Amino acid sequence: MIGFIGLGIMGKPMVKNLLKAGVQVRVNDLVQSAVDEVAALGALPSTQAQIGADCDVVFTILPNGAIVQNVLFGENGVASTLRQGALVVDMSSVTPGESRACAERLAMQDVAFLDAPVSGGEPGAINGTLSFMVGGDEETFQRAQPYFDIMGSSAIRIGCVGSGSITKLANQIIVNLGIAAVSEAFVLAAKAGADPEKVYQAIRGGLAGSAVLDAKAPMMYSRNFTPGGKISINHKDIKNVMNAAHNMNVPLPLTAQLYEIMQSLMLHGLADNDHSAIVRYFEELAMVKVEKQS
Repeated sequence: MIGFIGLGIMGKPMVKNLLKAGVQVRVNDLVQSAVDEVAALGALPSTQAQIGADCDVVFTILPNGAIVQNVLFGENGVASTLRQGALVVDMSSVTPGESRACAERLAMQDVAFLDAPVSGGEPGAINGTLSFMVGGDEETFQRAQPYFDIMGSSAIRIGCVGSGSITKLANQIIVNLGIAAVSEAFVLAAKAGADPEKVYQAIRGGLAGSAVLDAKAPMMYSRNFTPGGKISINHKDIKNVMNAAHNMNVPLPLTAQLYEIMQSLMLHGLADNDHSAIVRYFEELAMVKVEKQS
């Protein structure tokens, strides 16, 4: 029996894949409809304390580090009932410091911890092709490996606790700056009168081709901003990037500009759009819309 807390865009399909593989799962989330949906497939709705008491392995995937801390260590939280020898795997995108803080507090209860943020977005969660970036010791990593294999296609142990989280932050720099670069380029093309769909087809096979281009350019010119990765979540991740960078005295000038772009999008009410909506910032600057020509 394992526990799983967090049934959002990513968590819900991850639980469905665990259930399909025959894993017994206790689940918890604030959104009752999400709990009901996976319960209909065999998951067991549970309190956080029940999950701690009954599960040897507990997975969390939550919006931010403060929520992770509260779920684990708040009143009647998971840690209040965890048994010695249990394992907590946090798949949330948080800072390395937050991951280390969780690990240190759980170690006082003889509970192991991995930080294991994921990449692959909602399609990867649905298809079971997520990539896990894992921090923690090798023995603990091996305990979680069978579950990573069900939910994803790749799980790599980076190093000690916190190294998974820093890898995720590096990933978010590349992904979101990549989306910004695609946005700027397609705004230029649209302003010149070129059909963005044909521009995409022309460049995707060359050096400009990338997973980011393939995933996000069609969303831009189709005006489909249904979230696979929300602006709000990526805004939070980039804020974590900047905080971590400042703590290590690492200048990140491009990422700093990206953070301000996302701040503007948040203020314009686009928090729940997919992060392909970064294009809308550049569209407003150039007074043009990136959309395919019929």
